[in-house]
Amino acid sequence: MFKVFKFGGASAGSIDRIRQIPVILRASKASGQRLLVVISAMGKTTNALEKVAEAFFGGHKEEALRLFGQIKDNHLTTAKYLLVHNYLAAEAQLKDFFTEVEWLLHDKPVREFDYYYDQIVCIGELLSTSIVSAFLAESGIGNQWIDVRDIFRTDANFRDAAIDMTVTAQRVEADIVPLFGDDDMVITQGFIGSTQDNESTTLGREGSDYTAAVFANLLDAESLTIWKDVEGVMNADPKQFPDAKILRELNYDEVIEMAYYGAQVIHPKTIKPLQNKDIPLYVKCFLDASLPGTVIHNNAVKGLPPIIVLKKEQVLVQLHSKDFSFVGETGTAKLYALFGQVRVKPNLMQTGAVSLQVCLDDRPARIERLALEAANDFDVQIERGLTLLTIRHYDMGTLTRLTAGSQELLKQQTPQTVQVLMR
Repeated sequence: MFKVFKFGGASAGSIDRIRQIPVILRASKASGQRLLVVISAMGKTTNALEKVAEAFFGGHKEEALRLFGQIKDNHLTTAKYLLVHNYLAAEAQLKDFFTEVEWLLHDKPVREFDYYYDQIVCIGELLSTSIVSAFLAESGIGNQWIDVRDIFRTDANFRDAAIDMTVTAQRVEADIVPLFGDDDMVITQGFIGSTQDNESTTLGREGSDYTAAVFANLLDAESLTIWKDVEGVMNADPKQFPDAKILRELNYDEVIEMAYYGAQVIHPKTIKPLQNKDIPLYVKCFLDASLPGTVIHNNAVKGLPPIIVLKKEQVLVQLHSKDFSFVGETGTAKLYALFGQVRVKPNLMQTGAVSLQVCLDDRPARIERLALEAANDFDVQIERGLTLLTIRHYDMGTLTRLTAGSQELLKQQTPQTVQVLMR
């Protein structure tokens, strides 16, 4: 039986934390169990690589090479601290990946930014897994390293590529499953794939979790465990609410609802491959593996506390029909088509006879484009600097406490969920 583990960037963010990975693997893996391990880029590497991509695309080749040089030095230093016997082999593999990016950086951009973003940013996962795989082997944990770009076939929608599940399933069966004949552990990357032309792609937000879920689905895994630097899934962001509680148990639907309203938990696209095969998801604490964490499954869960999501930097766009004609189905359909074109998602929306109010994340360029396009049919007013409060399983005491001293601009309420846009 297979299990899938996923370690996020925080779990591989320092030398000390990488040293903790074999400790967790030894404690968590049963004898004879086959384990596929997905590992993200180290720490803030993805952010650093994004700056390289931006400098390159902006025509600042020397700055891009300088920034990439820092990333190279960081990874080589990490490898030197962790490795003795396997250092030279790991260094050679790292240098191959460095060359892959540097070859591109010496060229000039002739394609769209998203293409170059994916070719550069994908290297982060390849570097981290190379180091961790070598360190595990040096720690006595045999493993097979594989480039997930050879497994995950995607379309060419760079930065948000869709996986071709048919081809990917064939490659998992042909190329991944046989690796477990030599060792009972395979190390690979999250977040990335490649097109049929072998161009690197990334899978969009929370792509590493999604990668792990797809592997769990295609391997018919017993479970997926995501290792984080928190105790588990909380009922609120502990940075905003110090009294936040750990949620020991959730079901797939609840997690999807939480993510929909903006909770930084598990992305809905991660849940779907698990839900399709009823595979439980465990969210465990990397810093203390003995803690029970959170289990997410297909069973009903009762007695949940209020689950709170607070989103700041919200914008209210108020649209009023210019000729006082009803907004109706035609006007609303036009607006939804416009939301798709501009790539914004309404967080809260209310319609009236001749007006519509919509709350959005404040992405200035997209909001400006939305306002300009909508101005053909509507008078448009915009207000920024607002806060959207969402409470699932709310009680009136919690709602009153969290809205005290604020002015309510919009409010929607169902028996399960209340949302309030506040000034």
